[in-house]
Amino acid sequence: MTEPMSVLELVRNASFLVQAVMVILVLASVASWVMIFQRWFELNRVQREIDDFEEEFWSGIDLANLKAELDERPEDQTGIESLFAAGFGEYRRLAGQGADPDAVLQFVQRAMRVALTHEEERLGRHLPFLATVGSTSPYVGLFGTVWGIMNAFRNVATMTQATLAAVAPGISEALVATAMGLFAAIPAVIGYNRFSSRVEALMKRYEAFADELTSILHRDAVTA
Repeated sequence: MTEPMSVLELVRNASFLVQAVMVILVLASVASWVMIFQRWFELNRVQREIDDFEEEFWSGIDLANLKAELDERPEDQTGIESLFAAGFGEYRRLAGQGADPDAVLQFVQRAMRVALTHEEERLGRHLPFLATVGSTSPYVGLFGTVWGIMNAFRNVATMTQATLAAVAPGISEALVATAMGLFAAIPAVIGYNRFSSRVEALMKRYEAFADELTSILHRDAVTA
């Protein structure tokens, strides 16, 4: 009775094209895991920064003083700090010129929309790659499987007596490509769905803060 072949032996004995498919899937899987951990730490950091800034913002601090604090470290400003700096900076610039309050608020909103767009792009970084790996890896693995099975049956055609023992190794090594495709795709899909929902939730908090800041500045412009 022969010993069953290990997965490593199946990979080593696979054809060059199937091995190339496996290498691509391994690289895609490694890159996906790197990006998953990077996004996880980044979004957790953004969540903490939003909580800390909103606590300071609603503590009753003078907004001009808060803006002055942020101006002292422009390179370290976080997403929500950049949003506040863009809106309040535009408000002070135009209000000091005696512009119409409604016109001032329109420019403030436009400045914050630009900041929101930049922040959405930053938060969603790497998500398209995860979506691509999640959607294409099973098909890449399936391609390797189909090619491997074709080779296995071509080899059988040259044999005078075909047996299951002769066909099984070729089919087994081909199926490894499908398994590797699923191994790369499943974490990528889960990561993409999870991080997409978190980015959406964070963007809603940014938008809510922008609306609150707009209301505060509107009241200040009217009473000024």
